Amino acid sequence: MIRGKPRTAREALTTSRFLFGAWPWRAYAHVLSTPVVAAAASVPLAVPAAPWLLAVSGLRRPTPMPWTSVLVLVLVGGLLLAAVLPWVAVPVARLEHLRTRLVDGRPLGDPPRVRYTDPATWRAVAYTVLLVTVGALMSAATCGLLLLLVLMVGSPFLVDGGEPVTIAIDTVTTPGAAAPYAVAAGVALLLSPYPVALLAAAHGAVARALLRDDSGPLRAELVEVARSRARLVDLFETERRRVERDLHDGAQQRLVGLTLRLGLAKVDLPPDSPAYAEVVAAHDEAKELMTELRELVRGIHPRVLTDRGLPAALGELADRAPIPVTVRADVPERLPAAVEAIGYFVVAEALTNVAKHSGADTATVHAFARGGTLVLEVGDNGLGGADPARGTGLTGLADRAAVVGGRMLLSSPSGGPTVVRVELPCR
Repeated sequence: MIRGKPRTAREALTTSRFLFGAWPWRAYAHVLSTPVVAAAASVPLAVPAAPWLLAVSGLRRPTPMPWTSVLVLVLVGGLLLAAVLPWVAVPVARLEHLRTRLVDGRPLGDPPRVRYTDPATWRAVAYTVLLVTVGALMSAATCGLLLLLVLMVGSPFLVDGGEPVTIAIDTVTTPGAAAPYAVAAGVALLLSPYPVALLAAAHGAVARALLRDDSGPLRAELVEVARSRARLVDLFETERRRVERDLHDGAQQRLVGLTLRLGLAKVDLPPDSPAYAEVVAAHDEAKELMTELRELVRGIHPRVLTDRGLPAALGELADRAPIPVTVRADVPERLPAAVEAIGYFVVAEALTNVAKHSGADTATVHAFARGGTLVLEVGDNGLGGADPARGTGLTGLADRAAVVGGRMLLSSPSGGPTVVRVELPCR
């Protein structure tokens, strides 16, 4: 027993008040309209199906058509139908999305579009073929039986004039002889909503199986994943800036103060005293530690990237590279902070790979914005043959780009040159 309001004709069939609701009339409307829709869908298919009709008529002639001609006609007809059917099936599917609501109130999603590579289009084609063949025959037969039952109910009035009337396999001439048939037909009409609703429910199940769009929930889930990823990127960027600020304003400043105090202590101590050598060593170690901490802070988030943007930060990367690097940057406007940061570290990691593995003596960096996308190209004149499967460096570049929905492209033939192209959406 269905609890609550039934959503489909099949669920309504199991309720005790099926005959007293709107479901029988909805099932009648669906079944009676099916031959009309099938006939309308068959009209535009007559022209592409003409070669098949010619092939059939050629085989039925007294002198049959040669088999080669028949095969050619069949092939041409198949190609024409394959080309035309999607353009017929998609409008039919749009209509069936509306008509199926008569027997199934659950949503079917978005109707398909004409795309020859889209499985949804070909599912609509399969539904249309079933509609104009099996669906049309079964619905037409049902409509014929209903019309026969209506005529049998009115048969006593049809024979009132004494003219004989054929009812099924019998012929009656008087209203009394026609009365039993009228009563039986009346009972059959009263019970007909059940088989009609069953047929409509089966038709609706086929429509749901072939025309339902399952991409809606998946698309919504992907959108939510993309949004959550963007939130995580922003959160990570905020946390990285906080760590950089704490190191720069806290630990680094304290280390600078310690270095100054050690330097002053070194001045006050006699050069030949035992403590002088220890203070000098501590002073030198503090200066080295301060240099390492400055590099660490720059690695977390370079100050120049925050203050002056990506072009200036790329220039600083080129100055620190162990090989000559030529930078061309055409980025006139500031980009989102996450995109700038990922672009910076992508170039930094790519230049590190060049210095470690390529054997190159020069490298180039080209950065430009086009159509809402930041494009970064890092090239070198090294040995080539770079393969992401042989290490994690290139894989790390691809992973960094994927964080903001970007992609990495690689060209590295054996013998070089190597070009790494990274595209990052800025919207």
